[in-house]
Amino acid sequence: MSGPLVVLVGPMGVGKSTVGQLLAGRLGVGYRDTDDDIVAEQGRSIAEIFVDEGEETFRAIEKRAVHRALAEHEGVLALGGGSILDADSRALLADQRVVYLSMDVDEAVKRTGLNAARPLLAVNPRKQWRELMEARRSLYEAVATAVVTTDGRTPEEVTQAALDALELKEA
Repeated sequence: MSGPLVVLVGPMGVGKSTVGQLLAGRLGVGYRDTDDDIVAEQGRSIAEIFVDEGEETFRAIEKRAVHRALAEHEGVLALGGGSILDADSRALLADQRVVYLSMDVDEAVKRTGLNAARPLLAVNPRKQWRELMEARRSLYEAVATAVVTTDGRTPEEVTQAALDALELKEA
């Protein structure tokens, strides 16, 4: 298997970045986040890209970032919440160890709230999050090797659950 040791997917605010960094540390490998790649490459926030150029342009940028990271990175890779919307990206995930970090709507609203940096949740976050998850849940599940629930768990507990689910040994 080539590419990342572990790929994390899931909705915004689920803790992919936090858990990804913890996982990378426990496994003794590097960590990479495609959202960070996009911000560095574009020189502006994801919210600014959405506002200035729209979701379609952002998704094209995101697709390139995901494909590049899957080809280049060998550690733990966190993907943006909507990256699984692209069929080509989902196909590339078929040969990867993918952990879907899941959470329920109440937990999502607690974690994301009315955060202006999350343009897809700008109005009525609870309703919009439910609608996003209705559209995405089956896609997350389709690419997942393992599903780890984050509700009521610390990042350390989620990290351990991911290691256990994938049967990976710490470095």
